[in-house]
Amino acid sequence: MSRPTPGPFHAARNGPQPGPRTGAARPAEVRCAVCGTESRQSRFRPVPPEGAPDLDLRPGEPLRGTMASWLQQCPHCGYVAPEIAHAHPAAIEAVGTAPFRALIADATHPPLARRFLAYAYVLEETGALHAAAEATLQAAWAADDARKPDLARAWRGEAVALWRAGPPLDAEQTVRVVDALRRAEAFEDAGTTADQLAATHPPDAVAGVIALEQRLIAMRDAGRHTVASALPPPSRRPHASQTSIARRGTSLWDRIKGFWRRG
Repeated sequence: MSRPTPGPFHAARNGPQPGPRTGAARPAEVRCAVCGTESRQSRFRPVPPEGAPDLDLRPGEPLRGTMASWLQQCPHCGYVAPEIAHAHPAAIEAVGTAPFRALIADATHPPLARRFLAYAYVLEETGALHAAAEATLQAAWAADDARKPDLARAWRGEAVALWRAGPPLDAEQTVRVVDALRRAEAFEDAGTTADQLAATHPPDAVAGVIALEQRLIAMRDAGRHTVASALPPPSRRPHASQTSIARRGTSLWDRIKGFWRRG
């Protein structure tokens, strides 16, 4: 599967990744790989989150509040990526299409959400469906912040569709699908998916989170809940989607535990 150039926003898994420095680097002139226009862009360097992430792995503060810096956008052609100096050949074609132009011009959507949706569209056109799902989920996060619940629900549903259209999902990805469905108020689908995962007798950490999701679904609770709410105090076991799965090697937890510090 084609993947974007590695950077602070690793859409193939779960958003910004830890970097050697914190904050944004000084702006520099960057040439867009699509249209050749030069513009001043900052390369994002994530700050360590102090709070627990949400069940869908949206990071805690202060990283949570830096979404506006996660992607660069060319002011001329609108191309969006973590680093616009790089582009997959299919991405270059995607930027010139009518759907892409309409998407970045849609004033009914919050500007930040449009940026993530534009990136999702480019990723989908390259065939990176799981990466496109991640970017679409992050558009839903932007809609949450903009108090646009209808858009947030719709984009969570679109993210689930992209996840399911891609390669088979493992247990940690399925946990996030369940949470996205619940947050989108697709309670029947969320419940069925949660029950199917529970029936596979997953590891204890996965089973614990799915049990929480099942309780929330039964209560028709579509609200935000954090990883901490899924772990019985004083347990410090990671969220199901962050636990190590030997056959897959490094897990989400291994990648974020170095910069998520729980008090």
